[in-house]
Amino acid sequence: MSPESAYRDGRRGLPQPGPHGSDGRPTADGAEAEPVWLNESQARIWITFMQVQLRLSYEMNRQLLSDGQLQLGDYHVLSALSAASDGRMQVSALATYVGWERSRMSHHVQRMADRGLVERAASPSDRRATDIQLTASGWAAVKSVAPRHVALVRRLFFDGLPRELEPGFQAALDGIYQTLVSRGTLAAPPVGPGTGDPG
Repeated sequence: MSPESAYRDGRRGLPQPGPHGSDGRPTADGAEAEPVWLNESQARIWITFMQVQLRLSYEMNRQLLSDGQLQLGDYHVLSALSAASDGRMQVSALATYVGWERSRMSHHVQRMADRGLVERAASPSDRRATDIQLTASGWAAVKSVAPRHVALVRRLFFDGLPRELEPGFQAALDGIYQTLVSRGTLAAPPVGPGTGDPG
């Protein structure tokens, strides 16, 4: 059985939710809705995307650990803070920007604080909230690993993406991201870590 069949074979696969709740669950009258499956093209796109995401995450995490004893999650946090105004963000804003739940972010930055990469402080704009501040050690860490991290991304990702396809690829990702933000369960991210655009 090919990987794609798990998303388009109604007898053996997983149903793909449709825009109107046609996800195979019982309807209000007790009848079971017909699952909406991915077509062959969509299944191939989805499986390929998942393969790229999983392998690229593995390679990035492996290199960051080797070069700077950083996890990929650490790098997400450090890069967001490094672009933020004064190198600080509220925990809730940082969580939505990275795409995590607040509780996960809170636990993760505590571990980073224990390593001296960030500091926790009361937010000057809301004393009930907590800010995460990038430390000198955190800034040094992200500057140290960034050049090789970018080189890895270029070698493993952009070398496989022809330049003429970049605009269309960016447009497709923008559309998918906006749909994910509007229909997903996480709060919408702030507009950039500081005052810039999300990214």
